[in-house]
Order: sequence, then C-alpha cells, then structure tokens
Amino acid sequence: MSPALALVIAGALIMLAVIVGVALRLADGHRRGGGHLRFDPVDAEGSLGSRATLVQFSTEMCARCPQVRRMLSSVASARDDLAHIEVDLTHRPDLSSRYRILQTPTTFIVDATGAVRARFNGVPHPNALTEALAGV
Repeated sequence: MSPALALVIAGALIMLAVIVGVALRLADGHRRGGGHLRFDPVDAEGSLGSRATLVQFSTEMCARCPQVRRMLSSVASARDDLAHIEVDLTHRPDLSSRYRILQTPTTFIVDATGAVRARFNGVPHPNALTEALAGV
C-alpha cells in the first residue's frame, strides 16, 4: 500500500469518527419517545407519583449521574404529584436489557399507569424535561 493511499484511508476514518461523535453529542440529552415500554415500580422498589415519575437509571461509576440526580430531585421536590426514583444498574444489570438502556444516565418520564412517556439519554436539557412533563 502506498503512503498516499494509507494517508487517505486514515483521513477518511478520522472524518467518519468525528461525524459519528458530533451526531452522538447532538442527540445527547434530547427527548425521545418512550415507545411501548412500561415501567414496573417493583423493579425499583419504589412507588409511582400520582401524576408522573422521573426514573433515573445510573451506575456506581457514572460521572454525570450525580448531576442528573440533583436536577431530577429538585424538579420532583418542587411538585407534589411528581416522584423521583433512581435505579442502580450496577446491582440490577437485568434491567438494562429489559428497558433497553445503553448508557447512563438514562431518564424515563413515566405516567401514573407506568407507561414510559419520554426518555432522555445522557443529561436531560431542562427545557426538554419541562416540556415532556407538561405533556403527561
């Protein structure tokens, strides 16, 4: 292989990596639909809020999870009809496949019946979180 061809291939791989990285970064923290998932409060040993519940999936080694915990706790404490539940996937790895969790933190907004109404991968943007809660 010629040095020029190797340089072109290396440059193309670097560009591909940058494009994928930027795409993942832009998608981080944005609201996604919940699909047809239903959250079972028995999995978290907690109870659902009367209107909605903020379910945070985290791990012990997650660097951004404490930030999300503080944000979700403050949102839930400001309203009586909201609850905040944290599920540690370190101790319950079976839940990551059941709820299709690929990264932590991941946050679900669950209505009073357990239906997942919205999902956030990464740190939720406050405006998107407020909009999602208004829709429940």
